[in-house]
Amino acid sequence: MLKADNIVSFHQYLVAIGITWLLIIVLLTRFFQIQILGHDRYQKKANTNRIRKVTTTAPRGLILDRNGQILVDNLPTYVLTAIPGELFEKGEKFGIISNIIGLDSITVSKNYKKYYRGRFIPTRLAKDLTFHQISKLEENRLNLEGVYYQQFPERYFPSKVRASHILGYVKEVDKPIRNSLDDKNEYELGDMIGWNGLEKKYESYLKGKRGVYFYEVDAFGREVGHVTDLPPQNPEPGQNIITTLDINVQETLEKLMEGRRGVILVGIPETGEILGAVSAPDYKPDLFTGLMLEQEWKNVLNYPEKPLINRFNQGLYPPGSIVKMVTAATLLNNPEFDPYGERKCEGSYQIGDRLFRCWWIQGHGKMNLTSAMLNSCDIYFYKSIHYFDLDKLSNSFRAFGFGQPTQIDISGESSGLVPSISYMNKRYGRYGWSKGALLNISIGQGELLVTPIQVFNYVNLIASKGKAKVPHFVMVDRLPENVQPDFESDLWDRIVLDMRAVIAHKNGTGKSAQPNIPGLKVFGKTGTAENPHGEDHAWFTGWAEYYDQKFSIVVLLENGGSGGTVAAPMAGMVFSQIIHHQEMAAEL
Repeated sequence: MLKADNIVSFHQYLVAIGITWLLIIVLLTRFFQIQILGHDRYQKKANTNRIRKVTTTAPRGLILDRNGQILVDNLPTYVLTAIPGELFEKGEKFGIISNIIGLDSITVSKNYKKYYRGRFIPTRLAKDLTFHQISKLEENRLNLEGVYYQQFPERYFPSKVRASHILGYVKEVDKPIRNSLDDKNEYELGDMIGWNGLEKKYESYLKGKRGVYFYEVDAFGREVGHVTDLPPQNPEPGQNIITTLDINVQETLEKLMEGRRGVILVGIPETGEILGAVSAPDYKPDLFTGLMLEQEWKNVLNYPEKPLINRFNQGLYPPGSIVKMVTAATLLNNPEFDPYGERKCEGSYQIGDRLFRCWWIQGHGKMNLTSAMLNSCDIYFYKSIHYFDLDKLSNSFRAFGFGQPTQIDISGESSGLVPSISYMNKRYGRYGWSKGALLNISIGQGELLVTPIQVFNYVNLIASKGKAKVPHFVMVDRLPENVQPDFESDLWDRIVLDMRAVIAHKNGTGKSAQPNIPGLKVFGKTGTAENPHGEDHAWFTGWAEYYDQKFSIVVLLENGGSGGTVAAPMAGMVFSQIIHHQEMAAEL
């Protein structure tokens, strides 16, 4: 039995030795994998546990007017953050923060949940803190372990103009916004992104590049110092953009439109540069900066005047008589049309069982093209266009850029509507509409809808005889191709001549657009567009020539009444102010 016991003990000894060596081999193999094969990987993991990466927001680029005056700047404010892994007794700390900064603790808690990205990644609690609030927080530093702050560049508007529908606004990136972005890795939660206007269109230029700093942390995640072998990457500010705007012109337009609804656009016809643009009512440009309460946002959305709508870019309106130059071009392009031939206006025109009236119900008497244009006689255009095809007129409207985006450098542009035969058949049926549609469209009524920026492009094309560049707000080297109406030189000359008569003739409907300034000549057309929802809209469009300069204009006053009585005088005031500012600048 003793021998058998010894044999069993010897076998157990061999098994134990084998297991021991096997464990040693496994440990050596694992050690080799970690220290040699996986050195870089595990070194990175160790650094991740030892090093905290903190990003800093880059200031957005400035937005300037054409003379270098700042329209949009950056103002340093403070953002309050927390490291979740260091934050204990959150409720108590949120209460302290709430008492100091005046933001209720529920909102602080909501922000914590909203921006949470991990235990050791800074989570935003509040923004737009003042230096005084930061000082108070510092006094309570011992009670706010895990809470930090850093500077944050907030958008700031130092100029005397609002220009809110042009400049637009930025918005804070939250999870839904970040998930919707194609380049989501370029943005962190809490970053600002251009969301409207030029801020959105030129986001790639304005946004800049975040900076990165590295801190060493202890086993509890607390910062103990900078990492010397990982140099910080300073934030790179975004690029500045220079707009076509003239701050003095913009100020003039904004003052004129106070308390009104509508649009004024002023620019340079040949270049397409916009010197000033107002969509009224507008909103304060700093509306979306700082802390905005939910109720304040609801008030803006529900305001009946709809200040957030960009009327010059998105508003759709019947143009009225300001598009009679399109009808005139259609007529003049027909070799059988005689612009000197007279047609009698008796105040109405009968087609079948429908009676079409002129705005001057007594009748204008005998009219040719020029007298019809300066008196804005509807009957002349009814009788002249009667035997034309609707598509012939529709094609002329498209040649002037209507029914399509102008490609202006602000997103959200409406295309408008230019009815064609196929459109009318589709909407009303082949026999559901008549020649009356053609007559209505010829004087800017009926189904025809335009945007003010399309009217601006249209008048620029006339003033430049078809050579105008696309309307734009930012000075750039390359622009999209504009439409180019294919008309003979004498046709352009005739239209320009008639638009001058609208202003210069004693009976011209636009005569009040001519200021008493030597050397200044105004060309234009008034319009009074019927509005099914209320009083008529008042229009004026045209341009002023002052020696070697041209300034184009569009005035639209919603429910303003007569274009000649209301819109034309306003255009005259704008031209007077432009010349006044130029003369003042020349004296400096």
